Amino acid sequence: MADVARFAGVSTMTVSNVINGRPRVGAETRERVLAAIGELGYQVNLAARHLRAGRTGVIGLAVPELERPYFAQLAGRLADRFEAHDLRIVMERTGASREGELDAVAFSRLRMYDGLILSVVDTDPAELSQLRTDAPVVMIGERPLPSRFDHVMMDNVDGARQATAHLLAAGARRVAMIGGDPDGSATMPALRAEGYAAAHTDAGLPIDPELNVRCQFRLQDGYDAIRALRDRGIAFDAVFALTDVLAMGAVRALVDAGLRVPEEVQVVGFDDIDEAAYLVPSLTTVNPGHDAMADAITSLLMAQINGGAIGDPQEVVVPAQLVTRGTTKPLA
Repeated sequence: MADVARFAGVSTMTVSNVINGRPRVGAETRERVLAAIGELGYQVNLAARHLRAGRTGVIGLAVPELERPYFAQLAGRLADRFEAHDLRIVMERTGASREGELDAVAFSRLRMYDGLILSVVDTDPAELSQLRTDAPVVMIGERPLPSRFDHVMMDNVDGARQATAHLLAAGARRVAMIGGDPDGSATMPALRAEGYAAAHTDAGLPIDPELNVRCQFRLQDGYDAIRALRDRGIAFDAVFALTDVLAMGAVRALVDAGLRVPEEVQVVGFDDIDEAAYLVPSLTTVNPGHDAMADAITSLLMAQINGGAIGDPQEVVVPAQLVTRGTTKPLA
């Protein structure tokens, strides 16, 4: 910056004003500084700028896996928001394991970031409560978490209830659930299974345990779940898949089996990933509040970064909303 100032015959403060787009520089002076920058090939050293400010310029996003479209699209939304604060997102994979999640919040790792967003899947809340860190951290995910951390989560139970209730209202009576865990603790599969059960209770209909297929969350798992139901001779007229990826695999399996969607089997997913609207037929799904979640995460983390949040840590539950498309029948 000093070289540019000497070359242009101005002060370093004037160069700084030009680089940062401040208005208090005359047009002629601004042009002279920009010409000097071009002549000398000057570039702002962001690393040095952040170091001087005691910052890294980086936000960590630790998620269970990088392959799922949901997490990739969450990262994109967060990147858009943090770029407005001159911060960049770096993703890392925890493998949905306790070891990976605890490693992400280790002191040595936190020093790499100005703040961390951690998706908690497998770590016991008691272990998280014992962490000794004042670093800016926002937790996401469904597990109960210590009250010392800001926590943003989607309304899994009500979203699943909406999805299942829509299928029942559209005439379905045997709704297969792919990926659910009715016997689990407060995790995503268990919470969405709770919503599935609540919709049946509200409608006064029983649940057949044979209709629940536990599985992982890949495309192939959705495909295989439908084949497993058919191979076992279990009748069903609708599918609630706990993720859109599972639903995509399920739709393909139904079509390969010669079944028409939605005329013979209706399908609802969960996540409203970008691809859902472009399937044939387009996928009815649950939008978990993508933008509201990204806004809440950004607001909470920036409050911590900019001098500490005021008041007690917050738990934000974002409402879910059903998005009806072509894989379900219109309601009468």
